[in-house]
Amino acid sequence: MSRLAALLARRPWRVVGLAVAFLAIAVVVGGPLTGNLTSAGFEDPDAEFVAARDSLRDASGVNPNPGIIALVEPGTDVRTGAGRAAVERAAATVAGDRDVAQVVTAFNGGGDSLISTDGTKSYVAAFLGPVGDDAAEDAAVRIRTALEGQPDVTLGGAVVVGEEVGTIIGEDLAKAEMIAFPLIFLLSLWVFRGVVAALLPSVMGGVVIFGSFLAIGLFNEAMTLSVYALNLAIGLSLGLAIDYSLLIISRYREEMATRGPGLEAMTRTMRTAGKSVLFSAVTVAAALAGLMIFPQRFLFSMGVAGVMVAAVAAVVALVVLPAVIMLLGTRINALAPKAWRRRSEEADQVLTSGFWYRLSRAVMRRPGPVAAVTSIALIVVALPAFGINFTSVDASVLPTSASARQVSDTIADEFPEDRSQPNFLAISAPDTPEAAAALGAYADDLRRLPGVVAVTQPAVVGDGVWRVDVFAAEGGLSELAQGLVTDIRDTPAPFPTDVGGLAASFVDQKDSLAAHLPWAILIIAITTIVALFVMTGSVILPVKAVIMNLLTLGATLGILVWIFQDGRLEGLLNYDSVGALDLTQPILLGALAFGLSTDYAVFLLSRIKEAHDAGADTKDAVALGLQRTGRIVTAAALLFAIAIGAFATSQITLIKELGVGTALAVLIDATIIRALLVPSLMAMFGRWNWWAPAPLRRLHRRIGFSESADGPGDEVQPARA
Repeated sequence: MSRLAALLARRPWRVVGLAVAFLAIAVVVGGPLTGNLTSAGFEDPDAEFVAARDSLRDASGVNPNPGIIALVEPGTDVRTGAGRAAVERAAATVAGDRDVAQVVTAFNGGGDSLISTDGTKSYVAAFLGPVGDDAAEDAAVRIRTALEGQPDVTLGGAVVVGEEVGTIIGEDLAKAEMIAFPLIFLLSLWVFRGVVAALLPSVMGGVVIFGSFLAIGLFNEAMTLSVYALNLAIGLSLGLAIDYSLLIISRYREEMATRGPGLEAMTRTMRTAGKSVLFSAVTVAAALAGLMIFPQRFLFSMGVAGVMVAAVAAVVALVVLPAVIMLLGTRINALAPKAWRRRSEEADQVLTSGFWYRLSRAVMRRPGPVAAVTSIALIVVALPAFGINFTSVDASVLPTSASARQVSDTIADEFPEDRSQPNFLAISAPDTPEAAAALGAYADDLRRLPGVVAVTQPAVVGDGVWRVDVFAAEGGLSELAQGLVTDIRDTPAPFPTDVGGLAASFVDQKDSLAAHLPWAILIIAITTIVALFVMTGSVILPVKAVIMNLLTLGATLGILVWIFQDGRLEGLLNYDSVGALDLTQPILLGALAFGLSTDYAVFLLSRIKEAHDAGADTKDAVALGLQRTGRIVTAAALLFAIAIGAFATSQITLIKELGVGTALAVLIDATIIRALLVPSLMAMFGRWNWWAPAPLRRLHRRIGFSESADGPGDEVQPARA
């Protein structure tokens, strides 16, 4: 860090010039590249439903799912005259697209189940050929354009859901940025009490966003990523850039007030705050890298985006920002009224009489009751999470203004049966009379299952592949639909059989996530513990951090269940509850909560250890550390909550859940955990906070870090009460 500070001090203009050139390239190249991301990625390639889908698609040349649904509402009886003509005209238009392999209507095999109860509506089911997700969404766009001259037709289906989700997310990103940036600047102005210093976090945030876009876009050229990763990239980029900028700028101003501007102040800043930024970036990246163990492209993409954002944010904070600060010198305090500057200097100089110092002392006078009450309160708030229900991405995540949502709601409410989402069975059997007889008997067994309304006759779709469709009384992701999938799979089949369809995909998704979750948890927990051990030399502090992170996550999930699953605050947050949370939310929030909570733990523990290494006892070190970081961590949490909480304005429910959930986790951690639980537990543990087995102490002496601003120490100071 000392060598880096010296290098930046010698060539700040060159560093800033390279940063500007990089930003220009990132804007010109990175933005367009992110347009290639897709909305796909919620499936495990090894899942049974994927095998069923691929088997039928390869054998027949037709995707077994009706990917596009064209709802026709001519306002008259669709069985005759103008009504039927409208249906057939829409069917002909859809069938004219080059990627549509088959079209089914009520008049060519679909039957009355494709006609509404009142007879004034019907839908056309379009089955695409063996094309990828991007080509499928392109086909949806072409078909929508072709149907513009038919105002009585509304487009929906799984492919249209994906296309509309991607479009709306792009619009929501722009809206979130417009909301977040002005608020971030105003709050930064309040924190730094100067216009120049307040502008730097937002400027650094912009650099990190576009740098991350470039990295994600380039990665996507080699390995497909999900468009949902962009939401995480923007929120996390702003949040980390702001956190790291706050830490670096506030420490530099503190050192500058004592030593004046220049190399010495920057060197001390880099040795302390710079080291904290480095540890923070490593822990955030490691926590989000745990998502890459999941085979679902959605979660894998989030992990990739998180690692790239953390890396870019660290480089910007440790290279670009210090170079800018060196160029500014004392001008970093420019455009600040004298009264603001005086209050800022007074806040930096107050060590033993500030609000956070007094609060920590009050907490440590009665650590047991404070720790008990705080922990119980967090556990009580977390209790609703034990009743959590799950759903996945379908038309219900879209706003009611989206065409795919309108089609889905209309079919569910006004049609006698939902034939748009069959459970399809891919059966490997020879094309013989004996096989046909056995499969006929098997179909009869399926008809007797509870919740079944129809079963098609077994049909050969290719060489050695048969297809049977089973229709449930309730479609979508209902408990009945999921239960039917299990019943079908439990029914003895005469030949090897794979079950696919929407409900089957959800069942397989849950099984896949459950199978991979323990490994993700292990990766996140181990990396968190190792990183904090290297920083502190303690085994106790990292383990406590993991436990407190779990309390934060539990409380966050409990509040999310209370809001989104139970349908509260629908008017305020502008959403319609489906009585469940997206299946991936606990996993994604868990990784984010662990990463960001450890982020703030690094900020606080580094200052506590710095005071402890300088000779303060544990209680004094905690009080001094909290006084030095309390205002910064709180401001960082508020800024991060604004940055990612802006996604609460998204029209996509799962993105709304991600924004609200991450903001809650950050605020809970930065206030309740850092202000109450950390000081109370550290006071209770006393000298044991710094304990580690002898072999690990020797290891830390070799690879660990001292928090001294003056230079590296040989070992952790002897434990003091």
